[in-house]
Amino acid sequence: MFTGIIGAVGQITTVAPIANSSLSGVRLTLDAADLDLSDVGLGDSIAINGACMTVVTLDAGARAFAVDVSFESLSKTTGLQQVGAVNLEKAMRLSDRLGGHLVSGHVDDVARIVSLNALAESFELVFSAPLRWRRFLADKGSVTLHGTSLTVNRVWVDDAAVFGSINLIPHTMAHTVFQFLRAGDAINLEIDLLARYVDQLLHKDAP
Repeated sequence: MFTGIIGAVGQITTVAPIANSSLSGVRLTLDAADLDLSDVGLGDSIAINGACMTVVTLDAGARAFAVDVSFESLSKTTGLQQVGAVNLEKAMRLSDRLGGHLVSGHVDDVARIVSLNALAESFELVFSAPLRWRRFLADKGSVTLHGTSLTVNRVWVDDAAVFGSINLIPHTMAHTVFQFLRAGDAINLEIDLLARYVDQLLHKDAP
């Protein structure tokens, strides 16, 4: 589990196929940048752009680690297929402050940035997602985008998609990959965990 509070902006430095197949997953090697790896061990979880991955090699002194990403994960996410900047968060401890909200690290879908513009003292991010996620998004509710816990200010729909408006404070822009993103870019979406289970209870089939 995670909180959606990004620990560092790291870098995917290499992407290598795990097997010689078009359906192969990949091994990512990452520079952890400012993320403290001193308490990380092999088999621990780190969220990369919101996707929970298992550490398979580790060089804490060099602040480097590697993860294996399955073809299934690659097909359901974005930002894990190429070298570049990524949001990083270590798995939470039960004693940690829950600064964001409960985040599973299981990406539900790929959303897209419609606009990202300066607005007074902050930045307004408008994103779109497939219409099937409408009932999981609420005004002033939580959503995870690229692993970042965010509050949705307003939700609306058209015939094909659901849209959400979010304010990003300067600190969030400076300490996440949103500083590098632009309109049209794809981002990983995870719906609120509580909303997921409430929806299942309300819509489950009768026994």
